Amino acid sequence: MSSQPKLVCRDVWKIFGAGAHEALQTSNGTLTARALHDAGLVGAVRGVDLKVMPGEIFVIMGLSGSGKSTLVRCLSRLIEPTSGEILFNGENLLTATDARMIEIRRHQMGMVFQHFALLPHLTVLANVAFPLEIQGVERHTRETRALQMIELVGLFGKERFYPRQLSGGQQQRVGIARSLAVEPELWFLDEPFSALDPLIRREMQDEFLRLQSSLKKTIVFITHDFDEAIRLADRIAIMKDGEIVQAGTPEELVLHPATDYVAEFTRNVPRAKAIRAHTIMRPADGLVPAARVGGRTTVAEMAPMFASATSLIGVTGVDGHLLGVVHRDDVATLMMQG
Repeated sequence: MSSQPKLVCRDVWKIFGAGAHEALQTSNGTLTARALHDAGLVGAVRGVDLKVMPGEIFVIMGLSGSGKSTLVRCLSRLIEPTSGEILFNGENLLTATDARMIEIRRHQMGMVFQHFALLPHLTVLANVAFPLEIQGVERHTRETRALQMIELVGLFGKERFYPRQLSGGQQQRVGIARSLAVEPELWFLDEPFSALDPLIRREMQDEFLRLQSSLKKTIVFITHDFDEAIRLADRIAIMKDGEIVQAGTPEELVLHPATDYVAEFTRNVPRAKAIRAHTIMRPADGLVPAARVGGRTTVAEMAPMFASATSLIGVTGVDGHLLGVVHRDDVATLMMQG
């Protein structure tokens, strides 16, 4: 993973209401929630700073109205921020022309939203190929690429179906395949699974992690579900009233909440759901465990594996190399702590 961030957000504000620019300039960028209210303004995004590294799943989460969806639209400039700086590969998007932003969105960004927005009169193949058609890619090339993406998301054989002939989960897969067809460097997903029932949602999370293990995309993922966040995220930023109140790994947020709000947000999350294998592993010291898991596997997911006579589970890196081992006693101790 590169040491240079793919996306940088510096002191970004989005204020709705007349006189937003003037109010922000007068306050020198320190508008409080009270001052905004008194001025009849709405601070949807307030002084946000963040960095997203290449290949990282960065989850932005918060309750309804916290500003998370507005922020992701600012990051792609679907909504114009009131002020700040947004750097994508070092280029400041807020100084880019409209034509340049269209080019970036068409060729370097992928977007998936809660509502699939499939074109009902087009087949699955045509829906997935549509962004490439907009780019002017010739038909054979775009359909070949679309078929590859359809197979990648597990819909091989459905390419001639229409959206109405698919289940909700299958429609979401089409949306994902369509966003991947342009081979984006940066992938925005705004609550993509929230409209699905719990079982299909879990399956889509599994599918998402499978795709990411092979594609290694840089991802900004929006959700209000903390269980979903800790399952998918490399790092999480929690928003409240337009501000990021804490950002860190799932373990950091659960074990070391920075504010009372974060503590309350994470209070009912069992540690075993947040802590991952690579956090509690010990050196292998020549041991050869019969079972192995990836480093991102949570303790909760690993625990049932100890139901047999297994006392050690190996932890592997992305290349399959053994990094260390997890002992049954360490897992038992953590599970007892709640």
